[in-house]
Amino acid sequence: MTFALYIHVPFCLRRCTYCDFNTYAGLLSLRPAYVQALLGELTLRAAQFPAPATSVYFGGGTPSLLPAADVRRLLDAVRDRQLLADGAEITLEANPGTVDLAALRGLRQAGVNRLSFGVQSAQDAELRMLGRIHTWDEAVQAVRQARRAGFTNLSLDLIFGLPGQTLAAWQDTLNRTLDLAPAHLSLYALSVEEGTPLAASIAEGTLPAPDPDLAAAMYELAGDALHRAGFWQYEISNWARGHTAAPEIWALPPGGLSENIGPVSRHNLSYWRNTPWLGLGAGAHSWLAGRRHANVLHPRDYIRLVQAGELPEATAEAISRRLEQGETMMMGLRLAEGVGAARFQARFGVSLAAVYGATLRRWQDWGLLHWDGDRARLTARGRLLGNQVFGAFLPDDEA
Repeated sequence: MTFALYIHVPFCLRRCTYCDFNTYAGLLSLRPAYVQALLGELTLRAAQFPAPATSVYFGGGTPSLLPAADVRRLLDAVRDRQLLADGAEITLEANPGTVDLAALRGLRQAGVNRLSFGVQSAQDAELRMLGRIHTWDEAVQAVRQARRAGFTNLSLDLIFGLPGQTLAAWQDTLNRTLDLAPAHLSLYALSVEEGTPLAASIAEGTLPAPDPDLAAAMYELAGDALHRAGFWQYEISNWARGHTAAPEIWALPPGGLSENIGPVSRHNLSYWRNTPWLGLGAGAHSWLAGRRHANVLHPRDYIRLVQAGELPEATAEAISRRLEQGETMMMGLRLAEGVGAARFQARFGVSLAAVYGATLRRWQDWGLLHWDGDRARLTARGRLLGNQVFGAFLPDDEA
């Protein structure tokens, strides 16, 4: 079975202006105690693993601020408990401004086999506005050093729809990024989150509000450019370089499975397919055995609870069968592969048509969904309007 392990590293050198994740600047002195607490939580939760992890993902925050020796300790602890599957995908998010060749070699030797670089833009002025600590030249250098260290599976993150960003600047960022020949790209529209410095600057008028129509144009421009460059769009915000050329921008993957495309994010497929995952660390979320829980947010509280031998949970809820079905549809429809009727039947013991037939037909009539009795998937137009579709599959009290 597919089972994903997430490890949250909440430390940053400086908090980005747009960030509302569970991250903290100025707490690097907590790293040794925090790593020890992660090892402690792994011990407390080892019995919850339904199977060895087929993927491990170090997210943050800035996981590349952890010494490679600590990453190795954590992965060795998972291996020693026989909780890591052979051939597991092991991803670490990295800020280009926090790595050098020695550190990257250490990570590769520790067992990390996939890097996700938070590049965000090829324009230094945009990087400064976002509060990033790296320049474009440093991002290029980090990619080159990662390859020298032995990494072949490199993913780069970009953000579009920035205040004042032009279509020409976005095209230039795409071109320069493609020149780096990444295996995978994640492209996200900027979300202006309340309480962030970026939101305050927009409210004060020192930065213009993002233009949603321009952001939509940037998204479509990216889809065209990446399709021509040999990438498959396998999820609304994610592209992988294909073993073969995609017949169209939003194409059904070969054999109906995203893995057949090329170097997709196997870890994130677990989320989109709504299969079990366990999160370790401050603020980490988990979905296991019909139950969702989240850990306490602050690293100090997390360390204290684990040191006391307690599970560091802050919230937990039971997920009803009906909600699990709805979330499986909502997340699965983000994928170009969509939701297969056979997989739904095997998981829930009831047919997809019996549960959602009327809803599927309605959205198909509106041209946003394709449903042939075997598979439900967004149309190319539906991909642009997915948020209008997803909520229709949730129970009324959850929509």
